Amino acid sequence: MDNKRRRLLQALGGTGVAAAASPFLSFPAIAQNTPLRVGIIAPKAGIAGTVGECGLRGTLWATERINAEGGIAGRKVELVIEEETNPKDSIERLRKLVLQDKVDCVQGIVSSGVSLAMGAVAEEMKATLIFWDGTTQDGVKETMEKPRYVFRSTDNECEAVMASLLCVKYWKGQFTRVAGINPDYSYGRNNFAAFQALLKKFGVQFEVVAEQWPKVGTLDLTSHVAALKAAKPDLVFSSLLFADLPVFMKTAHGAGLMDGKTKFAFPAAGFQHTGLKKEFTPEGMIFGHNTLYFAKENPSPLQKAFVDHYADKYKDYPHWEADRAYFAMQVYKAGVEKAQKAKNAWPSQNDIIDAMEGIEVTSLGGPGKMRKDHIAEQTFYQGLTTHKNKYDFATLGRVDTMFSDQLQKPQGTDFWKWIETANIKL
Repeated sequence: MDNKRRRLLQALGGTGVAAAASPFLSFPAIAQNTPLRVGIIAPKAGIAGTVGECGLRGTLWATERINAEGGIAGRKVELVIEEETNPKDSIERLRKLVLQDKVDCVQGIVSSGVSLAMGAVAEEMKATLIFWDGTTQDGVKETMEKPRYVFRSTDNECEAVMASLLCVKYWKGQFTRVAGINPDYSYGRNNFAAFQALLKKFGVQFEVVAEQWPKVGTLDLTSHVAALKAAKPDLVFSSLLFADLPVFMKTAHGAGLMDGKTKFAFPAAGFQHTGLKKEFTPEGMIFGHNTLYFAKENPSPLQKAFVDHYADKYKDYPHWEADRAYFAMQVYKAGVEKAQKAKNAWPSQNDIIDAMEGIEVTSLGGPGKMRKDHIAEQTFYQGLTTHKNKYDFATLGRVDTMFSDQLQKPQGTDFWKWIETANIKL
């Protein structure tokens, strides 16, 4: 075991977390007093490090609760944790989890670049894999229409679609000059293209006056901000979401871009919400929290318990990756228990997969389900920011909620054709 992974396992503590050397007997038919082993692959460093950390905390909380209540179908859950980095190395860790550690299921993955490459490998290996935030989209095109072993997150464009609809809902007629600053890979480019397509669908007259495409991980955004300011946009759309987002906000504020006249739409800002302080994050911007808004009014007992736990233990507030991780574990748990009940014996891998298709669960952020084509459906939260709160960062003054069946294309449908023809409601 390498030193980094040993330190990670030690930091997590012993409960429910297994080192790779632990013995394992694989499905389909095993003694029910043997732990279920779930592999987790999540980023721990770099610009996505805090995202993976929050997701891992959601997994740990889910696992602790499951084990305290007797496990999954009577079997305790054991976690084997690996780090998500680049596609090549992450795939090697998938192979290790499946072939050496003999896990029953693998969960995790934040990067769409990693998940796109990993999905095909998992299918070839016949390894059950549930992505937190990963898809198997190449751009907006689905590359795996009918996977057997891989279960995907909601489509990458859901948050961009919702933010675009809110721009029309709240600001139609108040802007014509549009600029974008988006990460220079498929996620950023697809989101900005979707934004423009939806403006056209709803009859918004606009012109794009600036497009900035910083490479992922770029932390000097001075020239990008200067270009945006020089273009004098009425509205800036940005799908920045990693550690570069707070840097952009500080730089833009310092340059005078946030002058009270320019509108901002940030569909994925929730990843960095506690770092977007009031002094440089304006009120009234469209701000996406994806599938978990920690400060939701009248939260479910489940969400309240998790947010309270998170704040008490980590002195922080969770974002949506915790929800995605919790959702993945609940889908697996519900699938195993449904299959076990139907068979009245321990189910096979195929039994569990069949049971997960179409299954409905309650996650931290609300109701969700796994479609029969292995794409998640979840509840999304966005709204307009306010400083009127007890925190030192911006929250939502007005919260809009949409279910993802209003935000993502149906099975087998071209994304752009769906935007053109769907009856999308504001």
